[in-house]
Amino acid sequence: MGAFSSRWAGKVAAPHLSGTETLQRNLAQTGIVSPRAAAVAGIGNYARYWVDMLALPTIDLVELDRRFSYLDYHHIREVQRGGQTPIMVLPHLGSWEWAAAWLGRVANQQVTAVVERLSDEAVFEWFVSTRSSYGVDVVPLGPSAMTELMAAAKDPNRIICLLTDRDISGNGVEVEFFGKRSSFPAGPALLSLRSGNPLLPVAIYDEGRTRRCQVLPPIWPQRLGRLRDDLLTTTQKVAEQLEVLIAAAPDQWHVLSPVWPGSDE
Repeated sequence: MGAFSSRWAGKVAAPHLSGTETLQRNLAQTGIVSPRAAAVAGIGNYARYWVDMLALPTIDLVELDRRFSYLDYHHIREVQRGGQTPIMVLPHLGSWEWAAAWLGRVANQQVTAVVERLSDEAVFEWFVSTRSSYGVDVVPLGPSAMTELMAAAKDPNRIICLLTDRDISGNGVEVEFFGKRSSFPAGPALLSLRSGNPLLPVAIYDEGRTRRCQVLPPIWPQRLGRLRDDLLTTTQKVAEQLEVLIAAAPDQWHVLSPVWPGSDE
């Protein structure tokens, strides 16, 4: 699906999706000039994400490498050379599956990603199988997720990927995000503080036929006081860096559920 097809898909689908209005309100908080137009574009990019996921297992290695680039990938390698496991924290922006596929199939990295378990078990198993085909080990979000992630965090040849701009469980920590109070999941900061591994803010941008990944410098865990306070401090640092990444292309951010209290009203 090209850029034109994505715009067309957004225009067709946006009026019929209940999440479009919420996405518009989310985007308005970023300060974008035209939230409605950006929301329509975001729906198109969301559709493209699904098309990409279906296509990635069939794209050969040469084309996958040609159409994908990493900016500042050295941040990831430096963490691994130090004997530690990078924990990538990402917003729901662009087609992040490209990053996982490139890491798993081209860079020969071991990739672990946490995903929300779907109510339809057959569909969920399809997700797991599809991601496995390009080298991603899936950890379902749930009571055992932290235990599995702590085990993965002991392997410096592995990269952990966590979407971080949506508090699915509803028991995250409060942060300031684009100038307003929001809630982010505490899991990434907790994993970092417990394992000693750094968080690396990352976003994948859609550039037509190609995708580009931006890796920001690592956020190293610091134990300065009570665990709750350290979780807040670390998660706030993540929120500030995700702001930077989202602000670079807000129309590619597609969170269809409320990010801020009242953004579903």
